[in-house]
Amino acid sequence: MYSNKQNVNILTALLISHGVRHAIVCPGSRNAPIVHNLNECPDIQCYPVTDERSAGFYALGMAQALNAPVAVCVTSGTALLNLMPAVAEAYYQHQPLIVISADRPQEWIDQLDGQTLPQPGALGRFVRKTVSLPENDAWYCRRLVNEALLVAMADDACPVHINVPITEPLFTFDVPQLPAVRQLVRTSPTRNYDCLHTEFVEGLIAARRPMIVFGQTNPNDFEGIDVDFLFSHVIVLHESLSNFPHVSHFDEVLYHGQIEPPDFIIHVGDTTVSKRLRHFLRSAKDAVTWRISQSGAVEDTFQNLRGIIVGDPESVLQSLDHKICHNRLNGLEYRRQWLTALTQASQLADDYQPAYSQMAAVKYFEERLSTIYHPLSTIHYANSTAIRLANIYARHHVWCNRGVNGIEGSLSTAAGFSVVSDETVFCVIGDLSFFYDQNALWNQNLRGNFRIFLLNNGRGGIFNLLPGLDKSPARDPYVAAQHHTSAEGICHQNNVTYLKATNMEELQQGIDTLLYIESDRPVLLEVITDTTKDERTFRDYYESQKQG
Repeated sequence: MYSNKQNVNILTALLISHGVRHAIVCPGSRNAPIVHNLNECPDIQCYPVTDERSAGFYALGMAQALNAPVAVCVTSGTALLNLMPAVAEAYYQHQPLIVISADRPQEWIDQLDGQTLPQPGALGRFVRKTVSLPENDAWYCRRLVNEALLVAMADDACPVHINVPITEPLFTFDVPQLPAVRQLVRTSPTRNYDCLHTEFVEGLIAARRPMIVFGQTNPNDFEGIDVDFLFSHVIVLHESLSNFPHVSHFDEVLYHGQIEPPDFIIHVGDTTVSKRLRHFLRSAKDAVTWRISQSGAVEDTFQNLRGIIVGDPESVLQSLDHKICHNRLNGLEYRRQWLTALTQASQLADDYQPAYSQMAAVKYFEERLSTIYHPLSTIHYANSTAIRLANIYARHHVWCNRGVNGIEGSLSTAAGFSVVSDETVFCVIGDLSFFYDQNALWNQNLRGNFRIFLLNNGRGGIFNLLPGLDKSPARDPYVAAQHHTSAEGICHQNNVTYLKATNMEELQQGIDTLLYIESDRPVLLEVITDTTKDERTFRDYYESQKQG
């Protein structure tokens, strides 16, 4: 029987999965649940050592002899600090020492309780990874343990520290078996990408509902991609942040809620805007996700990660294409279902004619932009409503500060781009983002290649779309920061050509001017709309998709 502590059981199961077979254990009550579990495992041999200073070096010697990872488990308090000399030596010898420390609950640290000190970080730079395991969040706990063990057993082996807070009572051992916990795999293809992980390739071939999801990429990514066979057999979902010249209206399809989640996911690129997509993929609890990335970092966005392929995503996908070209994939019907739904959503989006609003503004802007768009134009969108409208209408790559999704700096980023570029740089931005970052225009280096499309409805319009927030009287004045500010004075102050639109006719004229005017200075078009009409138009659009 095993401990009833969830984090201890997950840790034990993953130690076994990752091939840890030897553990030095030191005496103590707080670490007793961990020691009990290690002793219960037939796959792990335990060796007791009372003095932690000596225990660390015992583990080091075993790692040297076995050329394999060795765990050393101590109780809370100064017991951990006694491992420092051995851990430092292991660091410089590149030995995979896995330090496991029991700990008191966080709320008791520095509260004059026994054996309490801040344990995470206590071993400093002599461990390459430190994690502290949550007690009641299985997904987070699994991820952290996998991350630490992958680092310890990388080609450049090193010590890691896994801290395990454990609440009392400590000594309940009534769990009959360890949980089935998914071990993460991290693998690098050979130099010419002619060898990919077998499970990755065979999993795609066997999957009934495979899917490729592209997050944010740079515009030069995948320019030379030649994976027509792969993309013609697997559904590909992407947003305007990805480098694909068409709109994928998957968010509208998911609004219907009629397509089954995938069972096999290839995740490429960085962040996605659509919260609906993330929830959809996280609902696929049994799905297997493979992440392709240069860094090899553990980024389990959809909470069902199986492994990471470390390498250039374009080359990995091309190699995957070659690997499966002589096989019939099982997911063709799933792809057909998606393509049917996406085609219908695209047609409904084209047919929907929004009344004068921010949605109408972006729709017309993108339609007119498509008539002149070429590689010498660059489009930046700010966060919140602006980037969501881009995902409906932009048929080209867009830049957006989606790393942490803040409203600050979108105007400055686009301005900085324009200063060192010969391209025409457009920035589509909402009012709060613009006024927050207005000092971006206070710069003598700006030129006429910088064009700003300002959507101003007098508040953060995204807050009108959040369910339940309308019940709070604080929404408009405080949360959404309602205001009556115009950009006209800011433009005059900074020698920026100012244009304004308050209806559809002025909007169309203003956009044409913004696109075609010759100017030595930046040009700004401010589109004034009503937030209630903006909200109604956005909701009507999605309802029209559902009814279609």
